[in-house]
Amino acid sequence: MAADVALLSSQQACDICPIRTRAVCAHCDGDELAELETMKYYRSFEAGQVIVWAGDRMDFVASVVSGMAGLTQQLEDGRTQMVGLLLPSDFLGRPGRDLASYTVTATSDILLCCFRRKPFEKLLRETPHLASRLLEMTLDELDSARDWLLLLGRKSAREKIASLLVILARREAALIRQRPGGRIVIELPLTREAMADYLGLTLETVSRQMGALKREGLIELEGKRRVNIPSFENLVVESGDDTDGGLPV
Repeated sequence: MAADVALLSSQQACDICPIRTRAVCAHCDGDELAELETMKYYRSFEAGQVIVWAGDRMDFVASVVSGMAGLTQQLEDGRTQMVGLLLPSDFLGRPGRDLASYTVTATSDILLCCFRRKPFEKLLRETPHLASRLLEMTLDELDSARDWLLLLGRKSAREKIASLLVILARREAALIRQRPGGRIVIELPLTREAMADYLGLTLETVSRQMGALKREGLIELEGKRRVNIPSFENLVVESGDDTDGGLPV
């Protein structure tokens, strides 16, 4: 991870950044990118490390360059619930709000492109490209949250597992500006325990359903994290969605 930071810091980072076409800065021009360069820095976290605690003051906002983080909220009786995921190109933090709403924990080794919050908020007010992209990402996040409510409330355990893998595959394809299809390989940045927590399932159910998908040839597992999807379209069918990404009528 340190090597990633050194690589991005020592070159024209925005030109080589793997999330350049998907991040909050995607629509920025040269002068706007130069302004962002003056306020940014990189931070890396290891899997399991807390990035920010709920209620803590945040002096930065950030884009996820690589890796994944989970958003969790604690109930009054001490139980915690994972309520969201941050994937590459997702935005962390909320301009105009000083305190973190959720605890953010790295679920895999993660690299963040951070911006000092106050200068970023000033640039946001002055830069239509930046503001419009952040609004676009916020609306996409709202759509994803609504889809996730359907997944948690109506889908079977098998469909939930397949849906999560489909989501990760779609994001992998989006980062390279391709439409997902055919054979796709993804790195699963969640442990089985984290998957169970996020999907509202037991660990045993997650393991059983992953095993069933493997036996039926819908996925191939390499080690603990690498998942080969021989046919993206077949997995989409198992998720309960249609091949265009919508829900069947």
